[in-house]
Amino acid sequence: MNTDRKSIAQIRQEFENTAEDALETLLEQYQTDERSGVQSVLKRYRKKQEALKQERLRLEQMRSYEHKYEEYGYICGIDEAGRGPLAGPVVAGAVILPKECEILWLNDSKQLSEKRREALYDEIMEKAVAVSVGMASPARIDEINILQATYEAMRQAVDPAPDLTLNDAVTIPGVDIKQVPIIKGDAKSLSIAAASVIAKVTRDRLMKEYDLVMPQYGFAKHKGYGSAAHMEAIRKYGASPIHRKSFIKNIEIQ
Repeated sequence: MNTDRKSIAQIRQEFENTAEDALETLLEQYQTDERSGVQSVLKRYRKKQEALKQERLRLEQMRSYEHKYEEYGYICGIDEAGRGPLAGPVVAGAVILPKECEILWLNDSKQLSEKRREALYDEIMEKAVAVSVGMASPARIDEINILQATYEAMRQAVDPAPDLTLNDAVTIPGVDIKQVPIIKGDAKSLSIAAASVIAKVTRDRLMKEYDLVMPQYGFAKHKGYGSAAHMEAIRKYGASPIHRKSFIKNIEIQ
């Protein structure tokens, strides 16, 4: 085939429109085209193919716990978001993924940009067998402390119960099924990583809604965490209805 008949722009468009499983054939087709522009396109897509290969190897490593316990049936990843902020609820996410489910670039939510988390949230919601969320309010956190409130949110998220849970670091009291606590589990298990994204995006969206009602605190920007601007807003305006009184008791109000 005489590939010189196509312009470099046409070849670039052809690559953009080609499905991933057909890229290797297209790369072979144009490998003898010596034009520097064509070789630049090939280099870009070879690099893309290698990145995808490495990503799939990473994802397979993150399935190790799911493979280890697959005999249990429905395996649910559990994680939370919002234990540390001065305001807003603590949110727990619970996710059951299909076996061998592929969600590229899924990782611990803290390692992802907001744009990537939002895109992954939609993909998880589309592909998951089940997704559930639990939460405990700021008042409940003040009443029973943040650890117990986190457990409470997690219990809500796993009702009805799956066959086994993979938890990020903790064992949840009052859950009568097998639990596997995994230190830094959101970076080691796909199910926990998915739960971390669900919890984080859910909570961030809530904080943006609170910001519309109480814009003076800047919740949309800092999500309730103790930034300098947030601390100054508390001193200036006092506590809002969603502030955790037990967390801000040592802040001097003007």
